[in-house]
Amino acid sequence: MTGSIKRGAIAALGLLGLGGCAQVQDHKGYVVDNSLINTVQPGVDNRDSVAKTLGRPTFDSQWDGGKTWYYLARNTRQLAFSTPTPVSQTLLAVRFAANGDVASVQRTGLETVREVKLYGKKTPVLGSHRTFFSELFGNIAPGTSDRAASADNPGG
Repeated sequence: MTGSIKRGAIAALGLLGLGGCAQVQDHKGYVVDNSLINTVQPGVDNRDSVAKTLGRPTFDSQWDGGKTWYYLARNTRQLAFSTPTPVSQTLLAVRFAANGDVASVQRTGLETVREVKLYGKKTPVLGSHRTFFSELFGNIAPGTSDRAASADNPGG
């Protein structure tokens, strides 16, 4: 009896361990409805009709005064604690003319996704290099303030 209980416990632990390796799928952003997206037409629609048809945008452009609305939807998958990997993406960019009418509608997918490589664990910063003791006693001893000139910061 004890042998079968041990085997059952080992099997249960094995299944529990495999559950941690399960694939997790997630959706973030706009819920795409192709029939609604296809109804937005340049020269026909305006800001109000786009807002009524598609809803509020995920974000709008900060560079052109909000003349471009973006609707972003992304599906990802990941195993356990790994970094999520994009499986599919839809980015809809609706550009408006100065009078508020739709000027263009552009739809892109995964080709716009870019991987950003991190530069180590520290961000390189220009300036003076401060040691532990200069941080600790920098305000007490004269000449060890942030404005003191150094090889890295000749201007002080």
